[in-house]
Amino acid sequence: MEGSVLNIVILLAVLLFSMSIHEMMHALTSDWLGDDTARLQGRITLNPIRHIDPFFTVLLPLLLLVSGSPILFGAAKPVQVNFNRLRHGAWGGALVGMIGPITNLAIASIAAMLFSSFNPEIGSTLYQVFLLTIVLNVGLAIFNSIPWPPLDGSRLLYAFAPQGLKDYMESIERAGLAGLAIFIFLFYYFGSSIQDLMIKLIHILAPNLVF
Repeated sequence: MEGSVLNIVILLAVLLFSMSIHEMMHALTSDWLGDDTARLQGRITLNPIRHIDPFFTVLLPLLLLVSGSPILFGAAKPVQVNFNRLRHGAWGGALVGMIGPITNLAIASIAAMLFSSFNPEIGSTLYQVFLLTIVLNVGLAIFNSIPWPPLDGSRLLYAFAPQGLKDYMESIERAGLAGLAIFIFLFYYFGSSIQDLMIKLIHILAPNLVF
């Protein structure tokens, strides 16, 4: 199997695995805090079919990989949460939101520890599995932590933001595609800073990883 094809297969496998855990933890946490919406929709599962969004889960990461983008990310089908039903108010919503990036960071950390233990040969299939697992999950953790609605990081900002900022964030969510267009512009503007943060975090977790 050609190296590039193998990398795509590994990427898709890692992406589906990581996003399934990410979304399951959103659903599990919201259920634990009092909202059973996600549980009733069958989202407390590792079955990737329940979490796949055709564009954001499959096509977008593939396009980024093929185009040689320095940043890899994607998104699953959002877990529906009724934040008004959660215990602890906005802080419950913050926990439901941030459990996703925390999960990705945990996956990257575990993969980094295993990478150090196995010390696979550069260029081997096992090396690529660890590399893509660490890089992708660090990227997902950082990207989803950005406090821009409806990303996970916005739920943390909602918890302590003044009412004026909350109203502005809610207007962004209501704007739909217009809000997304603004985010894409800002994301590319600050893309180099995000990439630098990713590289620093990856080096902290796996100092010997070459990518």
